[in-house]
Amino acid sequence: MNSKALLATIPKVDTLLSDPRTLSLLKKYPRWIVLEAIRNVLADKRKQILNGEGNAEAVALQSIVMEVENRVKMLATPSLRRVINATGVVLHTNLGRAPLAPEALEQIRDVALNYSNLEYDLSKGERGLRYTHILEILKKVTGAPAAMVVNNNASAVLLVLSSLAAGREAVVSRGELIEIGGSFRIPEVMASSGAVLREVGTTNKTHLKDYAEAINEKTALLMKVHPSNYRILGFAQRVELKELVRLGEEHDLPVYEDLGSGNLLDLKPLGLPYEPTVQESLKAGVHVLSFSGDKLLGGPQAGIILGKEEFIEKIRRHPLNRALRIGKLTLAGLEATLKLYMEPETLMKKVPIMELLSTPLPKLIERAKKIQESLTGILPSSFSLEVRKDTAYVGGGALPLAEMPTAVVAVLHQLLSPGRIEELARKGHPAVIGRVKKNTFILDVRTVRDTEVDMLVSSLERSLL
Repeated sequence: MNSKALLATIPKVDTLLSDPRTLSLLKKYPRWIVLEAIRNVLADKRKQILNGEGNAEAVALQSIVMEVENRVKMLATPSLRRVINATGVVLHTNLGRAPLAPEALEQIRDVALNYSNLEYDLSKGERGLRYTHILEILKKVTGAPAAMVVNNNASAVLLVLSSLAAGREAVVSRGELIEIGGSFRIPEVMASSGAVLREVGTTNKTHLKDYAEAINEKTALLMKVHPSNYRILGFAQRVELKELVRLGEEHDLPVYEDLGSGNLLDLKPLGLPYEPTVQESLKAGVHVLSFSGDKLLGGPQAGIILGKEEFIEKIRRHPLNRALRIGKLTLAGLEATLKLYMEPETLMKKVPIMELLSTPLPKLIERAKKIQESLTGILPSSFSLEVRKDTAYVGGGALPLAEMPTAVVAVLHQLLSPGRIEELARKGHPAVIGRVKKNTFILDVRTVRDTEVDMLVSSLERSLL
């Protein structure tokens, strides 16, 4: 059958809409989704025929309706949706970083479903400021004299520099002029803020005298930047924050520290490397610091700015602040998360990121064995599953290479390649994101919570059978 004849056999939209199976879809899904699916499938069929790839079977009514059913399910599935993180990277930037605590979700839901006192002072009965909902708890948790919040830490860096150093020089070590995810480069942010970069020292070594010699009448501030996922090892030296603060005070200059991920707890008891805390920076006398809310803090995406009142007030009054401000949902989630830090005895259980970081290896092995046993009873004998010990990572900027012991389920198949197994798992519902290591597909349970085990097993059952 030639192309023209094949095109003539393609069912009409009305014909498809009157088919019993399509009518069943219309009872479950919005009409616009079903129509969109039909039009997309028909357009694909026409394109295939015109490219010489069509045949009578492909344009038969039954075949097209089946494709419409699949397309409807795809269109009805949200583009942004939950996945199961079985990569072993706890703060996985591509997978949304920190999962929120139930308490944060409850507060977000309550605020989202109803009106709120976002900018209304209930005690005075007049307009208020949105930041009042978060300032006191931030100051209590961190010990900072003053605080404010914007929509992420990149915004915080831009706002601080725009407020305190526009048109003047900001002195930074060359070894700290980093680029992080999304091509976020410190020199480019400085240029955007209007601050003039004055780099000092060398890539591997910067001394206090380098900062001192760079100070002149145009200097606005001294800046330190967390190296994030960049490390200089061996013959290297950085100036301690305490020393830089002392130098700044000698010259009446503020010191600003970009802490990146930010950290409120000593993580060494978890077997992790030393990571400076927010409280330590404040104790060292830093005038302004900023960090992320959705990494080690375990809250929603936000850029938290802390410091001395005179500088925070100047930053708060900058016109750019309005463009970078956070909304009610972020405020609700961040407030609820910070309140959990007021209860240190339950913190490790209530903040998901802390729970994932602190889960002991025996419990992880137990979790991996449960997944292995469940999948063994479901999948064909052509699959082999083995529990192994491995290494997981913190991720998320501050401790990207910090390793933790973990347990994994290694999944192999007699015919399917590890890459194909990974693809099938990734395209499941919900998607299971594992990793391929040494020609083996593995599920790292460091990042799979107990509440997700049954869901993971069910998804793999549908994907791999």
